[in-house]
Amino acid sequence: MSHSSIRRSALKTSAFAVTALAFLSLSLHAAAQAAGADANTAKEVVENPYGLDALWKGGDFVAKGTLLTLVAMSAGSWYILVTKLLEQFKLGKQAKATNATFWSANGVRQAIDTLEEGSPFHYIAKSAEEATAHHEGLLEHIDFNTWVTQSIQHSIEHVQSRLQNGLAFLATVGSTAPFVGLFGTVWGIYHALTAIGIAGQASIDKVAGPVGEALIMTAIGLFVAVPAVLGYNLLVRRNKAALEKVRNFGVSLHAVLLGATSQNGHTKSRSVAPAGKVVNAAFSG
Repeated sequence: MSHSSIRRSALKTSAFAVTALAFLSLSLHAAAQAAGADANTAKEVVENPYGLDALWKGGDFVAKGTLLTLVAMSAGSWYILVTKLLEQFKLGKQAKATNATFWSANGVRQAIDTLEEGSPFHYIAKSAEEATAHHEGLLEHIDFNTWVTQSIQHSIEHVQSRLQNGLAFLATVGSTAPFVGLFGTVWGIYHALTAIGIAGQASIDKVAGPVGEALIMTAIGLFVAVPAVLGYNLLVRRNKAALEKVRNFGVSLHAVLLGATSQNGHTKSRSVAPAGKVVNAAFSG
């Protein structure tokens, strides 16, 4: 065989080998891509066997009821917290507007007209004005000073009651939500132990999931309770400042009404008791 024939055979063999290697490489690459796609598909299909979704799907009516109770308590707490804060901000603006316009009016009626209708200050001033105009009949047996003081005090107590609406709910949630969550945890652990006893084995996969799901209830209970307690303390502190502004307005209004009534000649001779001590003692609560 000549050298040229040998070279041609070698070249053919080399070309065949390169072609085979290229085909094999492409096949392996395609197989790897297919395997990766299958793996990604498998990852998308596989769901987490633990967590809130598994807790809800695997829980009985007691567990679901406990979870819904905690959700309702949390929603109610946040609603009350936000609405009461907005109400307190509004009252603060109304107090500033009252100090800017009320005391510079020419008369009691004109001063009341400057107040925003529906505000606590308008309600107190309107109630006090009506009290001065209806001191008659059996009410005449009540000292005029005492009658006006009681009217303003009752109005302030009504405003205080409105400001405190919802605080009892926050206090109840803050004190009971951890125990509601603890109840859910105990109930979940009980069912987990029951399932382990039925299965007859206490492997980690049998214990970790149910117990972990049960402990989520305690975490949710704390998540509900902490904002309620903090919100309660915040609202109580801000209510004290707001009521102080309302009481100061009531004290000044009481003195103005007594002075205006005295100037009009409607104050009875028995109604000359000093206003300062009476009204300050009445509104100090």
